[in-house]
Amino acid sequence: MILALDQGTTSSRAVLFDTDGGILAMAREEFPQLYPQPGWVEHHPGEIWRSQLLTMQEAAKAGAVDAIGITNQRETTVVWERATGRPIHPAIVWQDRRTADICDRLKAEGRAPWIAEKTGLVPDPYFSATKLQWLLDHAPDARARAELGELAFGTIDSWLVWNLTRGERHVTDPTNASRTMLFNLRTGGWDDELLELFRIPRAVLPEILPSGGDFGETTLLPGGRAVPIRGVAGDQQAALFGQYCHSPGMVKNTYGTGCFLLMHTGGEAIASRHHLLTTAAIATGGSPVYALEGSVFIAGAAVQWLRDGLAVIRSSAEIEPLAASVPDNGGVYFVPAFTGLGAPHWDPHARGTITGLTRGTTAAHFARAALEAIAYQTADVLRAMEADSDLAVAELRVDGGASRNDLLMQFQADLLGVPVVRPEVTETTALGAARLAGLSACGWREECRFEPAMSAATRDALLSGWSEALERTRHLPPPP
Repeated sequence: MILALDQGTTSSRAVLFDTDGGILAMAREEFPQLYPQPGWVEHHPGEIWRSQLLTMQEAAKAGAVDAIGITNQRETTVVWERATGRPIHPAIVWQDRRTADICDRLKAEGRAPWIAEKTGLVPDPYFSATKLQWLLDHAPDARARAELGELAFGTIDSWLVWNLTRGERHVTDPTNASRTMLFNLRTGGWDDELLELFRIPRAVLPEILPSGGDFGETTLLPGGRAVPIRGVAGDQQAALFGQYCHSPGMVKNTYGTGCFLLMHTGGEAIASRHHLLTTAAIATGGSPVYALEGSVFIAGAAVQWLRDGLAVIRSSAEIEPLAASVPDNGGVYFVPAFTGLGAPHWDPHARGTITGLTRGTTAAHFARAALEAIAYQTADVLRAMEADSDLAVAELRVDGGASRNDLLMQFQADLLGVPVVRPEVTETTALGAARLAGLSACGWREECRFEPAMSAATRDALLSGWSEALERTRHLPPPP
C-alpha cells in the first residue's frame, strides 16, 4: 500500500492506495489562510505540517504503509532555522503579489528573455525567487544568517520532508525546483547567475534529487515503523503523471483553487511564444522530460468568494444547481483577477471585474458567470498551448474538485470544441504521487466523456464577450 501526501493551498490530505489504484482511506484537514495586506497571502508553516501529520496518521490506520509519495502546492516559500526547524516568517504563498515591483524592475531592465531562456519562466511574483529574496531582506538578520548556513529554504515538499525525517534531509526534486526561477532547465541544477541576480546564498538551497528518488524515511506513522519516502513532485506535474499523459500533445487540467493546464512535450523544452511556462515534468527514465504550463490563478477560489465574500451560496456544492437554473449568463461576465492575471496574460496589476449587469441580473447569473470564467480562462491557455507546440489537442483530461461539476465540464467541452474526459479516479494528483512512489499496477480508466455540442456561432459570440470583459479588466486604474 502506498500513502500519498497531497499538501494543497487550503488543505492537507492523505490518500492510501492499494495496488490497483483503489482508495482505501482518505483524510483531509483545512488550515488557516492569512491575508495581512491586499495582495498578500501567507500560511503558518507549522499549521501546514500539523495538518499533514494529522491526515497521514489518520489515513495510515487503514493498513500497513509500504512507501510514501509526496505532492505539494508549488512556489510557496518557507525559510526555517536548521538548528531548531523553526520558521523565521510565515510562508509566502504562490498567490502572493508583494514582489510585483521587483518583477516589474526585472522586465524594465530587459531581464525577462534571459530569465526565460534559463528557467522557462517569466518574471512574476508567482515564483519562489523573489519571495525568497523578499524574506531574506525583511526578516530580522535573515540574509546574514542564510549566508552563514544557519537557514534553510524550501518549497512545501522540502518543508514536509524535513519534518518527516526529523531534520535529516533537506531536499527537493526537479519539478519543484523548476518553479523557483533559480533552476536552470538545461543543466538540471541551481544556476549561479540567477542566484547572483536574486542575491540568494547557495547555502540556503536544498539538494535536488530525481522525482522518484530516495528522500529518506519517516517513523511518524502509527506503530513507529520506518517507512521510505520514494517520490516527490509538484502537484501539477503529479497530476499530469496521474492522468497518464506520457506522450507529446497530451493535456490535463486540474480544477482547484486555480486552474493548471499542462501539455506533455516529451524531451523538448519548448520555448513559449505565447507567454506560457516551460517546466520540468516527471521523468522516470534517465533523460529529462518537459511540459508547457498555463496557470489560472483564480478558479475554484471564485466560487469560494461567492460563498464567503458575497454569501450568494452557502456551500460550494450549491453553485451547479443555481447556475443551471438560468439558460445562459444573461450577458454577465466575471473576470476573477483577484490576484492579477496568469497565463497567457501575466498582468499582476489586473483586478477582478463583473460586466454586463442589468436590473434583471440574479444570483444565478453570478453563479453561472463564475463557472464560465473558469472555462474561458482554460480556453485562453489551451489555445496558446496549441500555437506554441503546433499540436492539435485531441481531448482534455480533467481532475480536481470542480471537475465533478457536470455543467462546467460540458461548457468547457463546448467552448473548446474537443471532448473533456473525466477519469474514474479524480484524485489524480495523489495518484501521481503514489505511482511515483511505487504504485505501478493500476491503469487510467475513463469515467465520463463530455462531447462538444455548441454551435460555432454561439461559441464565437461568448468568446467575444469574454475578450471584451478581459480587456476592461486590464485597463482599470490601480487601487488607492
